[in-house]
Amino acid sequence: MSTPRRTPAPPRERILAAAMEMIAERGLEKLTMAALGREVAMSSGHLLYYFRTKDELLLQTLEWSEGRLGVERARLLTRTATARERLDAYVDLYVPDGHRDPHWTLWLEVWNRSQNADADARDRQAAIEGAWHRDLVALIAQGVSRTEFRTVDPDRFATRLRALLDGFCIHVAIGLRGTDRGMILGHVRDFLDESLLADA
Repeated sequence: MSTPRRTPAPPRERILAAAMEMIAERGLEKLTMAALGREVAMSSGHLLYYFRTKDELLLQTLEWSEGRLGVERARLLTRTATARERLDAYVDLYVPDGHRDPHWTLWLEVWNRSQNADADARDRQAAIEGAWHRDLVALIAQGVSRTEFRTVDPDRFATRLRALLDGFCIHVAIGLRGTDRGMILGHVRDFLDESLLADA
């Protein structure tokens, strides 16, 4: 009697990519373990074996998406351009494409669920934020050292800029009336002109 062949589980990256695609096409509320299982030809129980909980699936999907953004961010920040041009590129990458942007939709959900997250999940979320922050601090410090920007404390300025960006980005991601991506980018450009270039 022949042994039945087992269908190998799809690579983790394919599962995470499928989860992100489902969020983009159908919204986060449609992303269930059963629906994702149908998408990747796995049972919801099999998915739970790999991810344990939906919270863990969402966090790993966010980490995967952030990894891809990190590669793009590194490419933009290491290209030959002025510090201001690279800062504008950083902001452009940061700001959501519009209402229900899948990455921001996922980010908001993970952070909402983090109120009850364990220490490991919180550390992983902090690592995501830390990568964006370190890159921004380094970029501002470089602009200051080259006198492209006026003298500011890079870490302090980055903290304030990211708080401004997060507030604006949430408005765009949730579709708050009267806000859109173009308007937000304009506000941020004005803020950077006034705060970084005034004395340069």
